[in-house]
Amino acid sequence: MRLILSLSALFLSVILLQLSSGTVGPLDALSGSALGFSRGEIGMLGSSHFIGFFIGCWGAPRLMGRVGHARAFAAFTALGAMGLLAHMLVTNPYAWALMRIASGLCIAGCYTVIEGWLMARITNADRGRVTGIYRVADMSASLAAQLLIGVLAPASYVSYNILAILCCAALLPLALSRAPAPEMPEAPRLRPRLALERSPLAVVAVVVSALSGATFRMIGPIYGQEIGLDKTQIAWFLGFYVLGGALVQYPAGWLADKFDRRWILIVISLLTMASCLASALTSGSPASAQWNAFIFGATSFPVYSIATAHAHDFADTSERAELSAALLFYYAVGAIAAPYLASQLIVLYGPAAIFGMIALGHAALLAYGFKRMRIRPSRPIAERTRYTYAPRTSFVIGRLLRGRRERD
Repeated sequence: MRLILSLSALFLSVILLQLSSGTVGPLDALSGSALGFSRGEIGMLGSSHFIGFFIGCWGAPRLMGRVGHARAFAAFTALGAMGLLAHMLVTNPYAWALMRIASGLCIAGCYTVIEGWLMARITNADRGRVTGIYRVADMSASLAAQLLIGVLAPASYVSYNILAILCCAALLPLALSRAPAPEMPEAPRLRPRLALERSPLAVVAVVVSALSGATFRMIGPIYGQEIGLDKTQIAWFLGFYVLGGALVQYPAGWLADKFDRRWILIVISLLTMASCLASALTSGSPASAQWNAFIFGATSFPVYSIATAHAHDFADTSERAELSAALLFYYAVGAIAAPYLASQLIVLYGPAAIFGMIALGHAALLAYGFKRMRIRPSRPIAERTRYTYAPRTSFVIGRLLRGRRERD
């Protein structure tokens, strides 16, 4: 308990960061629509966030090594707050894209600092308990962030000011903590080829996961508007997506540990395709849209973690941190492309087209899963790593979770 209390400042910072950064994406989509931005321009904003996210994941460990954890965290937080506050000063989509790059840098950099700090403070004996609390804090705040959309007015300086205040407030727990900052851990090298060598199927799966998650988070509000949802209903629409994904993590992990993970990915892809079809055909009422969002979250959310576990089944202990970073790299690449592509499909074919795009991605994953099953036999259960929920937060996350994988 003493350890958990000593880390409470970090968990509180995670909650405040998630409330700020998890809200700005859907708020930007609704605000851009209110200001007359085109669908393509709104999609560009979502893609810009992930450009900043990737740059932040790459550069944050180096900045931490030069100036320390606390100063790096302050710098990234200030960058995010400035991006939020500037939104209503310049209502231009290309200026907003630069601001979203700043918000992506902020979230990636701040999570890198927090996860590096956690990694240095905990031992293998405490790792499972601490990462479990970290996961609950992150997912709960993500759900609350979606619901904030029902409260905040689009294209309002007050709304962006509230998010900037939350971002700045994330500084306080760390600034007031008496716990000393840890030494900077060695940053994992980024070796994208490593993931392809260990599991090509995992690479395809994380790209498809990005196609699903980034599209729904960034373009979901536009889809909601197109099918006639009001602001509050859009908030619940996004919230049910996160809730579905959170509730299914344990059963999905249990199945992935008991059976061939490739079969689980194939079944999940089939279920996601069925969910996409239901969303495209039965979105006539708010209740059906929200129920479809819940099912879509439950089916698509576990793909990244299962793919990560499958890749780690074929990795050595010394490769785990670099493999996690490589998989997150491929997720970022997919997430950069997905929102803009989805927005263009809405323009050409209507709102249901985004679910068509996601369904095609999962169909490709399904087909490639069958192909890989013919090429390589399944790893025996006794030789596998245990399934662990893998947050898509920073390149450092692999080191934070590595102790659990080694122990398991």
